[in-house]
Amino acid sequence: MEETAEQIDNPDTVNGNGAIPTTARTRVKRLPKRASYDRDAIYSILDSALVCHVGFAIDGQPYVIPTLHVRIGDRLYIHGSAASRMLGAAAEGTPIAVTVTHIDGLVLARSAFHHSVNYRSAVILGAATLVTETAEKFAVMKGLIDHVAPGRWDHIRHPNDKELGATSVLSIPIVEASAKIRIGDPIDDEADYALPIWSGQVPFATRTLTPVADARLDASTPMPAHVSEYRLPANRGARVT
Repeated sequence: MEETAEQIDNPDTVNGNGAIPTTARTRVKRLPKRASYDRDAIYSILDSALVCHVGFAIDGQPYVIPTLHVRIGDRLYIHGSAASRMLGAAAEGTPIAVTVTHIDGLVLARSAFHHSVNYRSAVILGAATLVTETAEKFAVMKGLIDHVAPGRWDHIRHPNDKELGATSVLSIPIVEASAKIRIGDPIDDEADYALPIWSGQVPFATRTLTPVADARLDASTPMPAHVSEYRLPANRGARVT
């Protein structure tokens, strides 16, 4: 349902001085004009998402697991139970692929073949390392909580030693990565533009709803501003780290 490379006229995302060097594994071959290796573009896609998907293989069996993530500097961190098969395999050096995708809208063309979606996606390839140093692990947990809900860390009980021990944190260097982005209108065959068929875009937006208090919350407990004024990562503006 996608266009051929020759039919794409959307400009590339400009790769600036912060471009991540391409490799044979990250070079986009399908519709390469949509590729970006710009570090800021990749980081923006990661930072504006709450969930990533981690792909890995164990004994020839592939798995893809969704999980929360946070980027701190030039590293991506994921966490989970210390008993997690994914985290255990990755910590032992199993190669992994991490993906994040935002669907920004439908692209309705005049022909079935040229229907598409507008999207922003990023892929990171590499090997993860297990975070074992307590201070770093604590900092990652803080970063993760504040990525999910900025300001939350200062209002909650912090993890104790037992809880930290039950949690594994993996660090993935962002050195082999690429993004792929589609924006704009349908790109139909020239002859189809004369057809009396509606075509265009159906943009998507995600929004939060009114917070709902825990049923066991003391009614006198005030709702903090970071909850009542909560904004999704995509609506917070750019991060600089």
